Amino acid sequence: MIKAGWRSFAIYGFGLALCQPLAGCGSAENPAASTKDASASTKVAAIPADAPLVIAFGDSLYAGYQLGPKEGLAPQLQAALAADGTPARVQNAGVSGDTTAAGLQRLTFVLDNAKVKPALVLLGLGGNDMLRGIRPAETRANLDAMLAELKKRGIPVVLTGMMASPNMGSDYATAFNPIYPDLAAKYGASLYPFILDNVVTDKTLMLGDNVHPNAKGVGVIVEGLAPLVEDALPDVD
Repeated sequence: MIKAGWRSFAIYGFGLALCQPLAGCGSAENPAASTKDASASTKVAAIPADAPLVIAFGDSLYAGYQLGPKEGLAPQLQAALAADGTPARVQNAGVSGDTTAAGLQRLTFVLDNAKVKPALVLLGLGGNDMLRGIRPAETRANLDAMLAELKKRGIPVVLTGMMASPNMGSDYATAFNPIYPDLAAKYGASLYPFILDNVVTDKTLMLGDNVHPNAKGVGVIVEGLAPLVEDALPDVD
């Protein structure tokens, strides 16, 4: 499945060349207006007040770039978990344009200001590092530091990976692509190897920039991601 997506990843590489960095406009707090191909199909589920907190900490792929308030990763994941009988409150902590360095700078603030200790953190950064040609060693070090901080706090992690665009060259890909599986193994984190798997190669699931998923595309991501989140959430008696 991942290999098939990689063979057609050139589509994504073309889009990346036209749109750098990943969604410099819009944010978790103030997303851009929903586009025509984004459908508001997510229903709001009633979540218990004591439901575990899941923080979705990433860039525009988490923030819901050009999507409505119910169409992004956090609301769709929350609805999917509730539908599966695993209610959780999923907090959108995605910031468009964030690199791993920017994420590292704000991680402790987000964690320290959470109303309760997160039961789980989804970590999805590195795409903008790749787009900007930041050395993979720096990306690895920043992600390593974030995972170390989360481990120190006793917070489980689901790491969503990124793959280097073909236009970055084989040397870059050789250094960049192993970052996510390596760090997931090092910290015992659950791994979703490529966040845009089964999405980026289908134009009906992408916005016009060929970089960001539309609402249906986010739904496909959530379909693959939700079981990992359910497994990673600590059992609550």
